[in-house]
Amino acid sequence: MFSGIIIGISVLMFVLARALPGDPARLALGPNATQQQVEDLRRIWGLDQPIYIQYFSFIKGFVVGNWGISIRTRNDVFYDVSRLVPATLELTIVSMIFSILVGVPLGVVSATKKDKWEDHAGRILSLAGVSLPQFWTGIILQVVLASWLALFPIQGRLDPTMTLPARITGMYILDSLLTGNWPVFWNAWWHVLLPAFVLSFPQIANISRLTRTSMIDQVGKDYITLLSAYGLPKAIVQYKYMLKNAFNATLTIIALSFGYSLAAAVVVEAVFAWPGMGLYLVTSIVWKDLNAITGSVLVVGIAIVIATLVLEVLRGYLDPRIRFGELTR
Repeated sequence: MFSGIIIGISVLMFVLARALPGDPARLALGPNATQQQVEDLRRIWGLDQPIYIQYFSFIKGFVVGNWGISIRTRNDVFYDVSRLVPATLELTIVSMIFSILVGVPLGVVSATKKDKWEDHAGRILSLAGVSLPQFWTGIILQVVLASWLALFPIQGRLDPTMTLPARITGMYILDSLLTGNWPVFWNAWWHVLLPAFVLSFPQIANISRLTRTSMIDQVGKDYITLLSAYGLPKAIVQYKYMLKNAFNATLTIIALSFGYSLAAAVVVEAVFAWPGMGLYLVTSIVWKDLNAITGSVLVVGIAIVIATLVLEVLRGYLDPRIRFGELTR
């Protein structure tokens, strides 16, 4: 099933990328190139071949790590993406940490304080999270927190005066932590906080809403009445038992949120000039850089499929009924 999803994504993006207006060969050579030069370049890149032949050639190269040459950077797309993916992963992982640490407790508080001011405040925050466009939220926070109050940097991953950490994973926070480079570690955190919060804001809203709904469904069940009758503290009942049973549905939205955040990173990286794969994809679309567009989207698609697979494993761990059902099929 997962391989079929990846194949479907690759076919769709391959066709859509070639449906964009403009000739990539002409864009690569510039307006002063002759028509013969353009045709020669199209032949070298295989753009004169039928689209199905182009697709199979791309897939064959993709499997072995030959993703074609970017017409903008003149590098192999695999090289470009491998250098940029860590920045996007770092941003996405930090945003997911924010989403879980804020969204789950917010949903629990809203459920346990149903129809009180805490619940109303949580629902207003959730409504804002799903309603406000991320580019608008990012610009407003840049103006207020970065420009007016000078609390955060406006763009980039590190101050220009900082020396890059030794590359281990490509994620500055993790690399500086592994090498004990504390000035870079704190500077990298300082730079990632604002864009990560903007990226996490809609996910906080989605996670808190679903957690609230799942928790409310658990309130009237018999085991809650029994545990309360035993005299267990309310916090233990809520966070140890109710939340565990309610977390299965929340886990689903967390996994989906990871995929959404990878896709939404395109907007956030463009706003904050974050040098990741999202910004690379936006620029590639402007240039109609076919290999870069298809390769970047495929990487995002594969990451979403992997996140879905991990979700299935974790759901089986949290709910033994799922494991039992799989074993008896």
